[in-house]
Amino acid sequence: MPTIRFRTLEKTMDRKPVEVKELTAKRSELFGINVFNNDSMRQTMTKEAFISVQDAVLLGKKMDRKVADQVASAMKDWALSKGATHYTHWFQPLTGATAEKHDAFFEPIGDGKAMEKFDGGQLVQQEPDASSFPNGGIRNTFEARGYTAWDPSSPAFIYETTLCIPTIFVAYTGEALDNKTPLLKALQAIDDAATAVAKYFDKKVNKVHATLGVEQEYFLIDSAFADSRPDIRLTGRTLLGHTAAKGQQLDDHYFGSISDRVIAFMRELEIESLKLGIPAKTRHNEVAPNQFELAPLFEEANLAVDHNSLMMDIMMKIGIRHNFEVLLHEKPFAGVNGSGKHNNWSLATNTGVNLLSPGRTPMNNLQFLTFFVNTIKAVHDYEELIRASIASASNDHRLGANEAPPAIISVFIGEHLTNVLDELEKVTKGKLSPQEKTDLKLNIVGKIPEIMLDNTDRNRTSPFAFTGNRFEFRAVGSRANSAMPMMIINTIVAKQLRDFKIEVDALIKNKAMKKDDAIFNVLREYIKKSKRIRFEGDGYSEAWEKEAAKRGLSNNKTTPTALRAQITPKSIELFEDMNIMTKIEVEARHDIEVEEYVLRLQIEARVLGDIARNHVVPTAVRYQNTLIENVQGIKDIFGTSYKETAKEQMKLIQSISNHINEIIAMIDDMVEARKKANKIKNIEKKADAYCKKIKPYFDKIRYHCDKLELKIDDELWPLSKYREMLFTK
Repeated sequence: MPTIRFRTLEKTMDRKPVEVKELTAKRSELFGINVFNNDSMRQTMTKEAFISVQDAVLLGKKMDRKVADQVASAMKDWALSKGATHYTHWFQPLTGATAEKHDAFFEPIGDGKAMEKFDGGQLVQQEPDASSFPNGGIRNTFEARGYTAWDPSSPAFIYETTLCIPTIFVAYTGEALDNKTPLLKALQAIDDAATAVAKYFDKKVNKVHATLGVEQEYFLIDSAFADSRPDIRLTGRTLLGHTAAKGQQLDDHYFGSISDRVIAFMRELEIESLKLGIPAKTRHNEVAPNQFELAPLFEEANLAVDHNSLMMDIMMKIGIRHNFEVLLHEKPFAGVNGSGKHNNWSLATNTGVNLLSPGRTPMNNLQFLTFFVNTIKAVHDYEELIRASIASASNDHRLGANEAPPAIISVFIGEHLTNVLDELEKVTKGKLSPQEKTDLKLNIVGKIPEIMLDNTDRNRTSPFAFTGNRFEFRAVGSRANSAMPMMIINTIVAKQLRDFKIEVDALIKNKAMKKDDAIFNVLREYIKKSKRIRFEGDGYSEAWEKEAAKRGLSNNKTTPTALRAQITPKSIELFEDMNIMTKIEVEARHDIEVEEYVLRLQIEARVLGDIARNHVVPTAVRYQNTLIENVQGIKDIFGTSYKETAKEQMKLIQSISNHINEIIAMIDDMVEARKKANKIKNIEKKADAYCKKIKPYFDKIRYHCDKLELKIDDELWPLSKYREMLFTK
């Protein structure tokens, strides 16, 4: 057997996963023990400091420096008691990953002595290098200053002896260089807009927060197999590899019995997550072989995004301890399902009401319908921007496949709610105009049928589906940072709710209309205007693609096309009007994402060329030489009749030669296409070139490599095969 493929496997299988002391502990006792939460703050802070932190979190009040020193002192003492030796400002730059720079609490004080020091200044602000992170041209290389600033709404935590302080990341000139800052602004916008509308129904509401539950899908393969695959190591996915004879066609992996080795990994992942305050709840086998899912309970959106980013880091580290490679790429294996990150989004009031939960009374129904219809209208108005929020080179492989929503954004609400909206749309004839009187009375609203919870099936082909008391945004990629799509959703819904209130108030004031009548009339018009975004059928079908085109919905199948929606005048106006991002910040993010697309394809092209030319072709030649020797031996024995005896061997030799020639020719063509593309200065045109001129070679080269995999002796093949990676427990 090939040394590279199995030597490491034998080595790693001898290693035992790290013992987890908390295996038998109650999960409730472990939850949040490494988090500087309210209980920890009450035990370590003065009353003044605790109240100041709560005011900062709940009311957005600025914290006095003196109080910040008290908070820092309490945080340091707590961290030291937990065995922490360092602290870091933990932030989310525009790489999509997390970043951290560790500083020791240690500080010399003279006379050969030292002390542990951490003050308010070190808590509130730090200065990482802003030019070394993606910035879209906001900062020059020689302009390195940037700032991380403490986000009190996301509690500090300890991981591996380091106190991690969640922060935002901004440039010296004030522009946001991270994913968190725009999200926080969007959450403030949805709070303001939704609270104002919620007061129509309950004057006691003074705060609305977006809630989020992020289901995380992932693959596990043995680390030894990943070590034998340069494509997995460098790109996160297999660039070649023939599908196994058995894949997911028997549906025997989904919700199946979890293997002991995977359970051990899951247990440790859950325990570490719980200790960090991540409410890990559900685990199960997913559809594809060696694919799994971890789902937490709902949290406030900012915290949920932080926790998901943290959880992905934890998964990688724990995977190593269990000799697993955790694959978060959206499509690591061809022919089986890819992985997504289902974002379950809703709105909740400080009074404990889920605004997207249907009620049992007409008044509650009207409240539900208000937020339900406004959300649909927001998705309708900004469907291209939503598509842009989940665009990436890796997610392009997944969207539209048979396990993920299509690139066409639509909303699924189910038959029952469709009937409700259709009925409400037809309550009065004609279109309401500023001069037109309406005969709608509140008793009509009272006739709205009861809207039941979980009244419809779940449509897994819909990118934005209502699932009983929340919307499930299913199109987010598995390795994406959820901050971007959640920032978009909350921003567009906030704008829609703000516009809705303006229209309702105008009807009340100018037409002397009762509040409920005014609300209903505006909602009715929204139902009509947003009807084309609603779709209840099979999103995978060609019929839907044609129907969507008739409706005028976008179908941006590739990232370069999809990302253009970010910088349209409409989008820039949205972000500036809602005080989320400036035009400079919007354009910078667009440039960063387009450039990342180019770089990822550039890396994949290089890796594919290397594997095909330096691994596959030499192996094919080696096996071909073996066949030639075999044919020569047959000729020596059988003389002139050898051609009939060695007919199949000679066909195989010719077939291998054909594949080798095609591979080498296409690699050369791909390299030339890449050289031409790399000379293009305009980043959008370069992305188009990589998408249209270079990426098509990937499947063509792969086809011939995969054919060779089937023809060449398994003992010689240098790369781990699908049947090994997907079916080794």
